[in-house]
Amino acid sequence: MRPPPLWLPLLLLCGLGAAVSSPDSLSQLAAPRKLKLHLYNDEQMLSWEPPPSSNDTRPVVYQVEYSYVDGFWHRLREPNCTDIAETKCDFTGGGRLKVFPYSYTVFLRVRARRGQHTSHWAKLDPFQHYENVTVGPPKNISVTPGKGSLVIHFSPPFDVVQEATFQYFVHYWEKTETQKVKGPYKTNSIVLDDLKPFRVYCLQTEAQLILKNRNIEPHGLPSNVSCHETTADASTSLQQVILILFGIFMLLLALTGACFILFLRYQSRVKYWFQAPPDIPEQIKEYLKDPDQLILEALDKDGSPKDEAWDSVSIISSPEKEQDDVLQIP
Repeated sequence: MRPPPLWLPLLLLCGLGAAVSSPDSLSQLAAPRKLKLHLYNDEQMLSWEPPPSSNDTRPVVYQVEYSYVDGFWHRLREPNCTDIAETKCDFTGGGRLKVFPYSYTVFLRVRARRGQHTSHWAKLDPFQHYENVTVGPPKNISVTPGKGSLVIHFSPPFDVVQEATFQYFVHYWEKTETQKVKGPYKTNSIVLDDLKPFRVYCLQTEAQLILKNRNIEPHGLPSNVSCHETTADASTSLQQVILILFGIFMLLLALTGACFILFLRYQSRVKYWFQAPPDIPEQIKEYLKDPDQLILEALDKDGSPKDEAWDSVSIISSPEKEQDDVLQIP
C-alpha cells in the first residue's frame, strides 16, 4: 500500500484550523438559562435568564415555541413571543387570554438569537395547568354580621371547565380561642351560625381545586384575615331589654330611698325652705296703694269691728276721798 502524499496531512491540518477559527463557531450563542413557569389561577407565564454577556454589542432576542405533542412545534401568534427582547412570555396576558387549555399537556422551548446566530433550544418540562397551578384565595369576599352568626359571600378564584370544580373551607376563631375549620362547602356562600353574640371573630377563606377522576386536589392560598363583630339574637335582645328595665327600676328605687332618708334627717330645714312667705296685712296694702291717706284713717276705715278688742274700765272712789282732794286744790 502506497503512503499518502505529504501534502494531504498538511491540507487536513489547515482545514481543521480553519474550522476551529471559524467566526460562526466562535460566535455561537449560549442557550437561555433557568426557565421558570408561573401558573397562578388563570395566569400562565414563562420566564428565563439571558445567556452570558459577550463582546458582541448587538441585541439579543428570543423565540418561544409550544407543542401539545413533543416534536411538533408551533410559534405563538397571540401573544407574539417571536423575536422579543424581554426575558419572559406572558401567554395569557395576566389572565385576559386563554392560550393553552387547562387540561392539555403543554411543551415549551425558548432560544436566543443575535444577528444570524442562534442558540440551542432550552426546553421546559411538560405541564398541565390544573395539575401544576397555584390556586389563589376566593375573590370578592364580603362578610355580613348576623344574629350570632357571620354570612360569607365570595366568588371562585378563576373559571374552570366541567372536569374541575372548587370546594371551600373557612378558618375562623375568636381572639381568645383556638382556630376552627368548617367545610368543605360546594356553594359560594357560607354561614357560621354557632357564634356568640357581640363577639369579634377573625376568619380566612380557602378554595380547593377538585379534578374529576383524578386524585390531585391542590389546596389554595388562604385569604387575608378579616375580623367582624356578631350582633345579638332574639333571645339575647329580650334579655338585654329586661336587664335595662330592671336596672332603671332599681336606680329609681335607690333614688327614692335616698331622698326619703334625707327628708327624715333634715325635716326641719325642709319645712323652713318650703313654708309660705308671710302675707302683708290689708291695711298696709291699702296704704301702699294711696300713700296720701292717713294711715290711722285707713286702719279705722278698713278695720273690722269683729277684729277690735275693747276693755271696760270702772273707777271706784269714796266721798271722803273726793272731799280731801277738793280741799287740797289751791
